[in-house]
Amino acid sequence: MSDIRVIATGLSFPEGPVAMEDGSVVLVEIERQTVSRVRPDGRVEVIAHTGGGPNGMAVGPDGAFYICNNGGFAWRLEHGLLRPVIQASDYTSGRIERVDPATGKVNILYDGCNGHKLRGPNDIVFDAHGGCYFSDLGKSRARDRDHGGLYYALADGSKINEVAYPILTPNGVGLSPDGASVYVAETETARLWAFDIVAPGVVRKQPFPSPHGGRLVAGLGGYQRFDSLALDAHGNICVATLITGAVTSIAPDGRIVRQVKMPDPVTTNICFGGAGLRTAFVTLSGTGKLVALEWPEAGLRLNHNA
Repeated sequence: MSDIRVIATGLSFPEGPVAMEDGSVVLVEIERQTVSRVRPDGRVEVIAHTGGGPNGMAVGPDGAFYICNNGGFAWRLEHGLLRPVIQASDYTSGRIERVDPATGKVNILYDGCNGHKLRGPNDIVFDAHGGCYFSDLGKSRARDRDHGGLYYALADGSKINEVAYPILTPNGVGLSPDGASVYVAETETARLWAFDIVAPGVVRKQPFPSPHGGRLVAGLGGYQRFDSLALDAHGNICVATLITGAVTSIAPDGRIVRQVKMPDPVTTNICFGGAGLRTAFVTLSGTGKLVALEWPEAGLRLNHNA
């Protein structure tokens, strides 16, 4: 594995990276409440101020950025690491937002589904049909926490439906190369689940004892936690892994292909870019860094991300 290169420092809990054709990486800074562009030389430019807690991000069919806004966190700095803790004191709800990359204008598309408020949308991926799957992690408070779920929504704000509920702390979301499966990483259990897609936004549910209709792909031992994920071109699911600080590559059959250690226990996100999509960009959120390294496999090209 090649050396890790630091692209940018001083970021305020970066997540949701999207590698652009011009060599920049657009990401969110959750604590700063912004969508920001990181240039190859490390310069950081703010594209939009969203408020709340911008979290996952993807390019939609119209070229705009679509944001999972978790509504905001309270923050704690310990041992030189920044981390989110409970729901922010000014929290109202979670939402899905559209950000115009040219003007920075922010529009709220969804803040609820079937009469229920979104709580803490976290990660998002678009399919070839122009709809997106997104996870809702829920919010934690001092004495209780929400259930989470998986949702599907159209980019024009016209339709949203619940795909699977409840899921314990669903985080990273990704699609298999053939678009036939949607993967969901469960944070607190470090389990990776798959749902087989039968139509856009509709999945085939597994019977009990599956807790939500997903089929278990893999789980990690010891105290590790899963964050967001990206797929490589071979279909391996590369999951950012908290506590141990790593990216765990998991084959569709559940084999652990490799675990690449990172210099931050709060390793939260990965995306692929560069020539041949062979460069992995990773957010080290605790220390506020965006880093890059060459990956053994090419990344999977995302729908609508030219």
